[in-house]
Formats: sequence, structure tokens, C-alpha cells
Amino acid sequence: MTPQDITKLIVRTSMKDRAAFDLLYRQTSAKLFGVCLRVLNDRGDAEEALQEVFVKIWTKADRFAVSDLSPISWLVAIARNHAIDRVRARRKSAADIDAALEVADPAPGPEAMVVAGDESQRIHHCLEELEKDRAAAVRGAYLNGESYAELAERHGVPLNTMRTWLRRSLMKLRECLER
Repeated sequence: MTPQDITKLIVRTSMKDRAAFDLLYRQTSAKLFGVCLRVLNDRGDAEEALQEVFVKIWTKADRFAVSDLSPISWLVAIARNHAIDRVRARRKSAADIDAALEVADPAPGPEAMVVAGDESQRIHHCLEELEKDRAAAVRGAYLNGESYAELAERHGVPLNTMRTWLRRSLMKLRECLER
């Protein structure tokens, strides 16, 4: 197959011509597989990379610029760059795993869990001391992430009234927790 024929196949592929893409695959996959295999040194990885390369060719064929240069060079560049990216990703993930050994577990320990459970009970007890609609507004704003406007609409009060409810409720909660 001549370079002009490959160029025509790439151009037809850019127009999403499946038959052209199929023929392009049959004519170039062996060479591109060799490129992937040479870079990756693993047959299974190279086969997977080749599939991904042809997905890129399918989606990026419209970026191919017809010129006097060999179209196979464009295809080889895509395959080579993709294989190199896979090698780099392999190295990065291995380094990330090694670095993870030194990272402390962010989850609280048993003692912190007991303290947090006790604090949670105290907060819920103090919330029960508030009027029901005020407690619901506090839960909505600070536990469910609802906006002041949403809460004001749900409770049927003006926005500034909702702000006042929340500010006063937080002050009452602080007083209750300091007892």
C-alpha cells in the first residue's frame, strides 16, 4: 500500500468511514504493534496500547494534515507517544504506591472515635433543646449543606430571618456545649 493510499484512508477515517478505518487497521496495525511492543516490552500491554492507539486515530484523524510527509510517520508518532505515556504512567503509579507506605492513615484512631461519638451525642442533645424548626434549619445548613435561601423558602420565612435563626441557634448551641 502506498503512502497516498494510507493518506486517503486517514482522510476517509476522519469522516468516520468505518470501512476505511478497518482497512487502515489491517494495513498498519502490525507496524504500530511493533512500535508499541518495542517501547513497552510486554506483549499484553502492547496489544492493549494498540487498541487505545486506534481509538486515538479514529478520534483524531481529522487533525491529520495532508502533506508530502509519510502518513505512516504520523501513525507511528501516535503509537510511540501513547506507549511512552503508558511507560511513564507505570513508573508514576509504582512511585505512588511506595510513597503511600509513609502516609499516615487519616482516619481517626479508637480514642478519637470515642471522643467524637461523645461530642456527637452532646451536639444532638443540644439540638433537641432548640425549637424544632430552628433545629431543622441548623441541620439543613450545617449537616446537609443547604443554602440559606433554600432553608428560608422551605420554612416560609424571609432570608434575613433565616440568617438570624441560624446565628441565634448557633449561639444557643455553643452555650449548651459549654455547660
